[in-house]
Amino acid sequence: MSADPGAGDTVALFVVTAGAGVRERAAALRQAGELLDSIALQALALETAEAAAEWLHRRLRELWGFPDPPDMTMAERFRARYRGIRLSFGYPACPDLEPQADVFRLLQPEEIGVQLTEGFMMDPEASVSAVVFHHPDARYLA
Repeated sequence: MSADPGAGDTVALFVVTAGAGVRERAAALRQAGELLDSIALQALALETAEAAAEWLHRRLRELWGFPDPPDMTMAERFRARYRGIRLSFGYPACPDLEPQADVFRLLQPEEIGVQLTEGFMMDPEASVSAVVFHHPDARYLA
């Protein structure tokens, strides 16, 4: 599955999640007076979903035939010094959440427990959806 430059552009869509139950467990911890543990659990879930998205984006670059250079540092990765971009709805490059409904229609992430709210937010919150473009000229907003 490599990206043939003569074949036009390729796009990937995905939804990943840290799973259900985080909100309920965090609420139970708060009620038990374990505020720090509640906050830590929520942060861990969000970072887990984000890490899964970043791993999958890196894997897509490998499958498309342009893996990250072996000497790429994490700092460079965090600054998106790789080929292509991963866009998620609700961020500055794609502020409108409504197109997320199209991603959900195509991928049906309800099968992995991710629902879309009436306001086009994902539930559970520790989930990431993305549209990934491999084009070498694709850039995030400067």
